[in-house]
Amino acid sequence: TRVVYKVQEEQPPNTLIGSLASDYGFPDVGHLYKLEVGAPYLRVDGKTGDIYTTETSIDRESLRDCQHLGPGEPCFLEFEVSITDLILNSSPRLLEGQIEVLDINDNTPNFASPVLTLSIPENTNIGTRFPNPLAMDRDSGLNGVASYELTAGPEAQELFGLQVAEDQDEKQPQLIVMGSLDREQWDSYDLTIKVQDGGNPPRASSALLRITILDMNDNAPKFEKALYEAELSENSPMGHSVLQVKANDSDQGANAEIDYSFHQASDMVRRLLRLDRTTGLITVQGPIDREDVSILKFSVMAKDKGANPKSARTQVVVTIKDMNDNAPSIEIRGIGLVTHQDGMANISEDVPVETAVALVQVSDRDEGENAVVTCVVAGDVPFQLRQASETGSDSKKKYFLQTTTPLDYESVKEYTIEIVAVDSGNPPLSSTNSLKVQVVDVNDNAPVFSQSYTEVAFPENNEPDDLVMEVSASDADSGSNAKLVYSLVTDPSSKGSFTIDPDSGEIRVKAVLDREQRERYEFLVVAADKGSPSLKGTASVAINVMDRNDNDPKFMLSGYNFSVMENMPPLSPVGMVTVIDADKGENARIQLSVEQDNGDFVIQNGTGTILSSISFDREQQSTYTFRLKAVDGGDPPRSAYVGVTINVLDENDNAPFITSPSNATYKHILPHTSPGQQVSKVKAEDIDSGVNAELTYSITGGNPFELFQISPHSGDITLEKEILRKHHGLHRLVVRVNDKGKPSRHGTALVHFYVNETLANRTLLDTLVGHSLDTPLDIDIAGDPEYERSKQRSNILFGVIAGIVAVTLVIVLVILVRYCRQREAKSGYQAGKKETKDLYAPKQASKSGKSKSKVKKSKSPKPPKPTEDEEETGLQKSLKFNLMNDSVSDSPRIHLPLNYPPGSPDLGRHYRSNSPLPSIQLQPQSPSASKKHQVVQDLPATNTFVGTGDNNSTGSEQYSDYSYRTNPQKYTNKQVGELILRPAAAPPLHRGAIWTEVWE
Repeated sequence: TRVVYKVQEEQPPNTLIGSLASDYGFPDVGHLYKLEVGAPYLRVDGKTGDIYTTETSIDRESLRDCQHLGPGEPCFLEFEVSITDLILNSSPRLLEGQIEVLDINDNTPNFASPVLTLSIPENTNIGTRFPNPLAMDRDSGLNGVASYELTAGPEAQELFGLQVAEDQDEKQPQLIVMGSLDREQWDSYDLTIKVQDGGNPPRASSALLRITILDMNDNAPKFEKALYEAELSENSPMGHSVLQVKANDSDQGANAEIDYSFHQASDMVRRLLRLDRTTGLITVQGPIDREDVSILKFSVMAKDKGANPKSARTQVVVTIKDMNDNAPSIEIRGIGLVTHQDGMANISEDVPVETAVALVQVSDRDEGENAVVTCVVAGDVPFQLRQASETGSDSKKKYFLQTTTPLDYESVKEYTIEIVAVDSGNPPLSSTNSLKVQVVDVNDNAPVFSQSYTEVAFPENNEPDDLVMEVSASDADSGSNAKLVYSLVTDPSSKGSFTIDPDSGEIRVKAVLDREQRERYEFLVVAADKGSPSLKGTASVAINVMDRNDNDPKFMLSGYNFSVMENMPPLSPVGMVTVIDADKGENARIQLSVEQDNGDFVIQNGTGTILSSISFDREQQSTYTFRLKAVDGGDPPRSAYVGVTINVLDENDNAPFITSPSNATYKHILPHTSPGQQVSKVKAEDIDSGVNAELTYSITGGNPFELFQISPHSGDITLEKEILRKHHGLHRLVVRVNDKGKPSRHGTALVHFYVNETLANRTLLDTLVGHSLDTPLDIDIAGDPEYERSKQRSNILFGVIAGIVAVTLVIVLVILVRYCRQREAKSGYQAGKKETKDLYAPKQASKSGKSKSKVKKSKSPKPPKPTEDEEETGLQKSLKFNLMNDSVSDSPRIHLPLNYPPGSPDLGRHYRSNSPLPSIQLQPQSPSASKKHQVVQDLPATNTFVGTGDNNSTGSEQYSDYSYRTNPQKYTNKQVGELILRPAAAPPLHRGAIWTEVWE
């Protein structure tokens, strides 16, 4: 594609002439545009191909190729642009173009001289025309000479006029004589002639036209030819005859003598040619070079020498004939991205085949066969010429100098390429030019580390700038491509921790490492060569930070508080501690031990569990305090301490005990006592704590008439109803005191009230209280029983009278009823009936039954917690017989505690008086003897009943009798013994027996 643009001359700098990408569809991305020909008038944008003017203005009249143009011939400025694909890196494409330089009116038309002379003979006929000197304008076309104007004074205004005639596309001004001239009257006239071009705005200039009136010369010279043509060989010698012009004049004498001169000839014509003014012979007077000018066009004027000279003109055209006097010209310049400096081009060894390294332009200033040039690359080199453009002429051709095979820097580092150009002249002329191509080593080998992965161990608590390790890499390239620079690529968390010497590869630590904060560092070591582009090699480095024993063991808490329930078995876990050590390995292996302890606690090192070696009893000790020590396995070892507090929580393992009133005491109440009056108060205590010690009071027996009420919180007993006759007598209230533990424990108290006007018979009252203590708790003792019997007798009598038919039957039934009740009264207590002294008389036991039992003092274990299913209603139901095999006999044995508090009843006497075979033997019994049934009873304080799984436990003074208190036995609380009863047959249970918990 031939690119043609048009632009007016004299445009300011950076004026856009055209865009190759937009106007002709050439790419505008990824390509490089480079101006090869066209400087210094043009410049090209490397990315878009836009063509702009430069600081050097384009002057159409100054351009070499436009100086000798004929009228109407266009003026072209040629340019060449190379286009290189930067993405594919292919050979550049050469684009040729022309810019037509359009003329502007930048030159003023001027006459050859400011004063023009014209001689006119006198007596010249009116209407005669005389050629006027022409004005020259360097512009062309419309901007050339357009008009002439003549200005005359008053004396010449009517004598002369001006007419412009067209002559060979040239405006010829002619002076017209409009009046009679008389030299004798006026021999000269001064007129002003003005010339103006056709530009917009127009330009004009003027000159003085001096007209001299001469004598008359009638005939003008006349050339033999209107056009003279000749050929002149270039390089013709000085004085060589070109041609001769000849004009004839019909006049005679001086009027026939002709003088030849150049008319409208350029400076070059006047410099190269000489015109003999007399003979009209044109000869060579300067060096003729067709390459400078190929044709000479000018006019020759012939003027006679008359007083009124006449003249004639002819046109001369001299064509310069070419001679093979110019050898071909070889121009080598860079192309695309390849630049040349001092005749040398640098090209990388990795360029693809057919890569252009230079643009070779071969031209011959000659023409024709003399300009036909053949161009080749001499020698055996891997380069060749490829024609770059199809639009070139035979005298001017462009070639790409490109590679034919891959280049190898290691084989050949430099080439000298000689290009020979030969024309077709006779004899032919030739020329040579050379280009040095230096193969540039390509950095095609990346650095390689001796080890791609390196792992080292480095101790913590180091000194800054300590050497960690050294890495090394090698590069197969040479020169700067083999010079390596080391660097580190680290993650942000370890940035600044390590540095590397860029030259030696020594890796040093810049910070003090702490294994507890970070145990491992991993980063990349990069070795980059100094090639362009630089190649890199990497290696991985791992640094394991070695531990040092620089951290004490650390307990997770500054102090530990544990809470445990009492009565836990030994070796039960009471708590767990956690201790850590930020170190590692043996430095973090921790041994735990208990300090300030009497062996009550041990700790398991593996789990940190604290075990108790004792059984906790909150009532004895509620808090334990000691210290734990943790020692690591470092050298030297480091240790830490922590305090431990064990708080023993309460368990409901103690039943309430009654402090008042005593079971054997009574309270006298007068019959007229008002209801609502407090008559007594039950007081109890519980050595447990919290809810286990919160007590509630209730009446569980002995209140059939609901005569009394007890406050559940304070234990106050009040009279609820008015006392009637049937209420007189002894009342026994069974009061139960419960704690709020889970399960609940209780104690039982007997509260006696004697309702009567007086206390006259105290002996009888004591007897009644004694019977009360012997009566089971499930039998109510309340009021006068004779009152009920009299009511029954009245009912029987009324029945006898009322029932005639059933008299006999009723009598029999009454007798039976009375008989049954009398029998029942004999076996139990009857209110108001005096007991015989035989009931209380002590009986002598056999000597064999009087063996003393040995009592071993020891701390008895606490009784197990009772359940509701185990509670029984009667005091006698709480006695359990344990049958066991004995080495002497198979008789069952009753195990009872032998020692009682003061005031307790004599159970031995009771059983001797009521048992048919009273053979009571006391034998020592070991608590730990196997296969023996034992009774281990914790006796409470005086006047206190301890609940042991039944609902009707009584206090220790329940069976106290005033007649047996003269010699009370001393006792020790919490003693263990055995009461072995060996009757021939198991006796029936009697009232008043104490039931105890049986342990096996």
